[in-house]
Amino acid sequence: MADDASAIARDARARAYSTPLEDFHVADVSHFTSDTHWPWFERLRREDPVHYCAESEFGPYWSVTRFHDIVAVDSNHEVFSSASNRGGIMIVDAAEPIADSSFIALDPPDHDAQRRVVTPTFSSAGMAAMEPLIRQRAAAILDELPIGETFDFVDKVSVELTSQMLATLFDYPFELRRNLPLISDMALSGPPPLGTPMEELLARQQAFMPLVMPFMGLWDARKNGPPANDLISLLSQDPVTRKGDRPEGYFGNLILLTVAGSDTTRHSITGALMAFQDYPEAYERLRAEPALLDSAVPEIVRWQSPVAHMRRTATQDFELGGKAIKKGEKVVMWYVSGNRDEEVIADADRFIIDRERPRQHVAFGFGIHRCVGNRLAEMQLRVVWEEILKRFKRIEVVGEPQRLKSNFVKGYEALPVRIVT
Repeated sequence: MADDASAIARDARARAYSTPLEDFHVADVSHFTSDTHWPWFERLRREDPVHYCAESEFGPYWSVTRFHDIVAVDSNHEVFSSASNRGGIMIVDAAEPIADSSFIALDPPDHDAQRRVVTPTFSSAGMAAMEPLIRQRAAAILDELPIGETFDFVDKVSVELTSQMLATLFDYPFELRRNLPLISDMALSGPPPLGTPMEELLARQQAFMPLVMPFMGLWDARKNGPPANDLISLLSQDPVTRKGDRPEGYFGNLILLTVAGSDTTRHSITGALMAFQDYPEAYERLRAEPALLDSAVPEIVRWQSPVAHMRRTATQDFELGGKAIKKGEKVVMWYVSGNRDEEVIADADRFIIDRERPRQHVAFGFGIHRCVGNRLAEMQLRVVWEEILKRFKRIEVVGEPQRLKSNFVKGYEALPVRIVT
């Protein structure tokens, strides 16, 4: 397995450094499903950090690949818009009116007003109140894992823990919790390409609707109910996010919080196990010094970079890194590249659990769109790995991971492992 991976990495590096820069298309999903995107971004950071791709299945786009340039774009919402009516936040163009958008796909002042509704859920007090429940659930999940048998870590641990947490945040029917990561995965698949046959469109809709229908009933039940702190009650009872009684108006925020609450945590939990496979000494050190999780957790998030990119659209002509970006052009911030920027992060290609500045990364974004649930994600990661380290001498990866078919979320569909006693 290691020899095959090394051969694939060598081939990817050779192709990345022999391909003319004008032919670079780093958003090609195959780079991510094969985990061969690294040398392509490495070369762009060194030779063309603000790079224009003239033709792709996503249309033309700029790639921003260095840490400081990413921060500059992410922090300048006046010039670089997230609004859905300008294309939204993914390299795949959105086709959604402003009235139906989630707050991440809005610019101020609408963004600020809607985001403010949910921020109390993610306060320090809220995190402290949730931690005992997360720990209890993580312990129960881990205690049920088979010892000495191969199982899917993504399914048994990463998805199960995050689906339980999401069900709690929404006060969603616990027996239906596995709907939530499915909703996230289907939402991240993006809009179907133009020309998709009608029967395929209908099949997609028929698969999606049963998953989201419980949200509709919960919304109707809570919008006129007593005040409560679950996310559905907060969103449905505040006029800013209630948006009248049109399901299209409020559903965007439900999907956003489902995706945000699921993907960062579950893919970072799995990504940590992949990192420990390559750096077994880090796992042993954490077992001896679990307090190092305070720095190891943000390092896991940096290393995995679960959100590979965010997209903006230029609202005016602007010069970035010596390149002239025109009004209306698509600008893609590659967080996955910025988190390996050697000029900012020392030994960026190494997994170092005791970094001096472990939160020096762009995985959660910057500026007004910085991830609202970043503290919850870090707390879940810390708790689950505290509980794993207590129990298991080693969890061994025994097969190739199956990666998501996405250039937006960098994650895993399956990972075969075995607990070694």
